[in-house]
Amino acid sequence: MKLLVTGGAGFIGSAVVRQAIGQGHSVVNVDALTYAACLDNVASVADNPNYAFEQADIRDRAALDRVFATHKPDAVMHLAAESHVDRSIDGPGDFIETNITGTYNMLEAARKYWTDAGKPARFRFHHISTDEVYGSLPKDPSVMFTEDTAYDPRSPYSASKASSDHLVRAWGETYGLPVVLTNCSNNYGPFHFPEKLIPVVILNALAGKDLPIYGDGSNIRDWLYVEDHADALLLVVQKGVLGRAYNIGGENERTNLELVKTLCAILDEKCPKQDGGSYADQITFVTDRPGHDARYAIDPTRIRDELGWRPSVTVEEGLEKTVQWYLDNETWWKPLQARQGVGQRLGVKT
Repeated sequence: MKLLVTGGAGFIGSAVVRQAIGQGHSVVNVDALTYAACLDNVASVADNPNYAFEQADIRDRAALDRVFATHKPDAVMHLAAESHVDRSIDGPGDFIETNITGTYNMLEAARKYWTDAGKPARFRFHHISTDEVYGSLPKDPSVMFTEDTAYDPRSPYSASKASSDHLVRAWGETYGLPVVLTNCSNNYGPFHFPEKLIPVVILNALAGKDLPIYGDGSNIRDWLYVEDHADALLLVVQKGVLGRAYNIGGENERTNLELVKTLCAILDEKCPKQDGGSYADQITFVTDRPGHDARYAIDPTRIRDELGWRPSVTVEEGLEKTVQWYLDNETWWKPLQARQGVGQRLGVKT
């Protein structure tokens, strides 16, 4: 199968690219190489004959038409997006342009290509989204997001992703474009850009800096190891039922404070502090993010029952792998810390 992967130099997209190549697929990686992208993420497959890279922006329709005409993919996996909630608070315009207008351009370019090719039955447009479109859950563990949960986005980021989800469904219903959607919980793992919670904690800990936790640290997230997510996405694009959405979760709920304390304990073991103290001593509580959702939790019943997928990595296993990866890969993350906004407190505008 030849896959056109947008955002393939980003965190989740690069995991999909690496795994797809490993499974024997051909991949066309389309990425604009904005601040959070890094071609080092796909260096391990860059010389593979089944891999091609196109630097193109999904906001550029002419460029997308050229990419489709040149590479003639069997399926699209649309991951390109602005995704950092704090940045969306400070600058929502980029999220509207990329996540909404960019998705519109992708849908129209895919529709033209599919129609001109005679509407081949094999073609798929797989839109990858987030559980944040559903809003916030109470802390009752019996209440979870399902594919039927009503959308209730609370941030510019989640609102822009909800909008893109609606566009994809509309193109499926109105034009018959063969679409499938997925909504995932919080990802983590290797190559995670160093502005998100887990890499921030690891790298700040090693640098002797404060480990900032929003509010009182009681916000709950369901954590999904990125390679498990990539495996699920490749399964859905091949076997998912057209027009369906699949929620992909890690079945690993933790409060932010629990998560940070676990990371500190792993670091205490793998890289002990010279003074004999714990990295947990660096934990500090900072002013909460505006509109910070209390809890996200995915019910993965549909993807488990229909496609036989479930996560293979517990959060403890995944965090240990992730910490070790950052300890071993300073040459990857060190240059990224100089990029715009990294290491600064964002998302405090109201």
